[in-house]
Amino acid sequence: MYSRRNFLKTGATAVAASWLPALPLQASIATLGRHTNPAADTPHTRRLSEGWEFLQGSLGSPWEAWHSEEVAVWQPIAMPHCFNAYDGCDPDIPYYRGNGWYRSHVPIANPFPNGRTLLHFEGAGQTTTVYVGEKLAGKHTGGYDEFVFDITDLLPDASQTAADPASAPTKSKVKKPAAIPISILCDNSRDQDRMPSDLSDFSLYGGMYRHVNLVYVPAVSLETVHIRTDLPTPGSPAKITILGSLHNPASSSDQLNLSIEVIDAKGTLVHQSTHKLPPWHDTAELTSFTIAKPQLWSPSDPQLYECRITLHASAANNADADYTARETFGIRHTEFVQHGPFKLNGERLLFRGTHRHEDHAGFAAAMPDDLINQEMQLIKDMGVNFIRLAHYQQSRRVLEHCDRLGILVWEEIPWCRGGIGNDTFQEMGRRTLRNMIAQHYNHPSILLWGLGNEDDWPTEYPDVNQQAIRTYLQELNTLSHQLDPSRLTTIRRCDFARDIPDVYSPSIWAGWYRGTYPEYQKTLETERERVNHLFHAEWGADSHAGRHSEDPDKVLGKIVTGKGTDERGMDYLLTGGQTRVSKDGDWSETYACNLFDWYLKTQETLPWLTGSAQWIFKDFTTPLRVENPIPRINQKGLIERDMTKKESYFVFQSYWTEVPMAHIYGHTWPIRWGTEGEQKMVKVYSNCDTAELFVNGKSAGTKQRSSQDFPAAGLRWTTPFATGKNTLRVVATKAGKTITDEITFIYQTEPWGAPADLKITERSRTTIDGKETVTVEAKLYDAKGILCLDARNRLRFTIAGLGTLIDNRGTTKASRVVEMSNGRAEITIIRNNSSSVVSVTTPGMQAAFYTIP
Repeated sequence: MYSRRNFLKTGATAVAASWLPALPLQASIATLGRHTNPAADTPHTRRLSEGWEFLQGSLGSPWEAWHSEEVAVWQPIAMPHCFNAYDGCDPDIPYYRGNGWYRSHVPIANPFPNGRTLLHFEGAGQTTTVYVGEKLAGKHTGGYDEFVFDITDLLPDASQTAADPASAPTKSKVKKPAAIPISILCDNSRDQDRMPSDLSDFSLYGGMYRHVNLVYVPAVSLETVHIRTDLPTPGSPAKITILGSLHNPASSSDQLNLSIEVIDAKGTLVHQSTHKLPPWHDTAELTSFTIAKPQLWSPSDPQLYECRITLHASAANNADADYTARETFGIRHTEFVQHGPFKLNGERLLFRGTHRHEDHAGFAAAMPDDLINQEMQLIKDMGVNFIRLAHYQQSRRVLEHCDRLGILVWEEIPWCRGGIGNDTFQEMGRRTLRNMIAQHYNHPSILLWGLGNEDDWPTEYPDVNQQAIRTYLQELNTLSHQLDPSRLTTIRRCDFARDIPDVYSPSIWAGWYRGTYPEYQKTLETERERVNHLFHAEWGADSHAGRHSEDPDKVLGKIVTGKGTDERGMDYLLTGGQTRVSKDGDWSETYACNLFDWYLKTQETLPWLTGSAQWIFKDFTTPLRVENPIPRINQKGLIERDMTKKESYFVFQSYWTEVPMAHIYGHTWPIRWGTEGEQKMVKVYSNCDTAELFVNGKSAGTKQRSSQDFPAAGLRWTTPFATGKNTLRVVATKAGKTITDEITFIYQTEPWGAPADLKITERSRTTIDGKETVTVEAKLYDAKGILCLDARNRLRFTIAGLGTLIDNRGTTKASRVVEMSNGRAEITIIRNNSSSVVSVTTPGMQAAFYTIP
């Protein structure tokens, strides 16, 4: 049996629904996956996680993959694997772009008589070439869609009929499965004819960074299953149509026996039928039926149905050779009101969204399943009901979580940034669109098909030809509607083509790249009238985790207003151009929270607004931002690259969640500053109705929450702090439930002068993954020894000895080059059972040293 998404609607052989002519096949490929449970290997499918070796660099031929020991050193690795896991954000050297070879011996034991043996890739970057021995199995260009190679005809005949020991009915002798040499070349070299653009603002990682599976199927198997749901009105019966295509490379004409079952979320059988059919070409309707009272899918109640299609073995006494495909689907009714809001199942739903890149500290794109699970749950716990998957088709596991958690999705092809290139480039856009729709068609979470991103970007190859881009975008728009009439299309930031897709998102960055955040509502209202359906994707601010400010909005007084709030040209750079917060602000968490707070309160007041998606949930790598406080990291995330929450995460929770929560701003602010007796602001982000603040045990009063009372929805107090240690405690109440939060910090009243003295000390020792580690902290003082709490100096940590820096993680605490957060920075060293000397330097000062005993 195969579960979903066991059943892949793939790429290279993406098949259109039955109301369209069949798409031309790109290769001899089938589309079966595996169980979502990684431990659920069956006699029919196996995840190929172990037994792999990796070589970074080029080889003369696939022959050298097995005869290169004299000139190459292969290293054992486990899948998934990204060969940019360490260098993706190296502060000194751009990440590796080139060849990476993988090899393994894979036992083959197909249990199906005359069955087909498939290699299924859930994604690999960026161009993948697969060899069985020295024979070419196939080549796939594209780092994000799934693809399958049928390797049956490349295998020795004996391996096709070898019995599988796991499925042997007795203890009699069985043939040992033949181990076949498989080698794979992944190449992420620069390529102007491949999407996404090499000038994209994210890393184009290389490697087999998603799962690869070995799949056995019968001689004739289902290739795609699409489940079309028609719900004319929210209260009407739903018509369900199940369509399928076959993988039948030998052109068998034997009759097929199918049985179909559909089960609702409560386990009730809602449809059952059997079918005897001759093999068919293209896509055929397998059955259709009506559900009188469908259980509707929504973010608050994500009801899922399961469809099971069993292809019965021709021999009646060989039930073990039956093959079952499982697909989940949902039923919902959607409507975008012209110039108005979005409605789901007849009721208005305000999109509360964010964005996601597939990227993580220490893994890059090769995120383990448990970390994907953790990240998606964090997103849901923040109150998100919408996500844009930027800027490419993402892992099937992410879509499965969106279905299960109730998160609507905008998923897009990797046509990122302007220019349309040659015929090869354009055909890739068409193909990835076909693949994405075919592979993810059944996910009820998917609402919008994205056709591209920032395709008006300057300096793109070969040029930004507006008419050519419009023509190509129109072609993609038409193709998307042909492949899936049930979903609308969208694009972000291509103003001269805003009339082509169904839903359009302009560039609005009020308070960051241009303008101030109080200009946000006016910009939204202006943009509303320019398109039929407006959505606001990408807004926010960079924030350097652990950096806080007593006067975060000071920079706004220098910003030119009334001249637009969009991002233009090279606004992302930290030099040149007019004054802007992104260049001249302090990049503090404090400012980012204020901006988020203002946007969220504004969105609540606009009944016509469809909603928005904040950019981005988690920090990620980019080759373009070398000068950022963490080099090569886009720091607009609400969490760091290792999933450490920033303060801003709780701002969103306070607006978007129902479960009572309260968070005092400043959990990562150990020292505040000011004059003795000065009134200081304390902010509490909470969704509770009332909150009482206690300062050093004394009540500062009770406040009522009001979303429009900026900042912190009225839950703010001004109070003096005692010099030295202070404790803040809040008691918040909602629906009879009480929530508390508490922080302790030092209040520094001594003023400081110019930075003069850099010091490094040991902060803590612990054990990580069985290895002893030491964390050291650098601090910057003035000539009188007073900590400089506004210092943002750029530091470099180095080490001499056998110890190892934990660096290149793209976080404030695991980067060897990093800007200070309020006069401090830290890094951790793996001790390796030896003494080492750690140094820290910053331009214009003497280096500081610390010996780790």
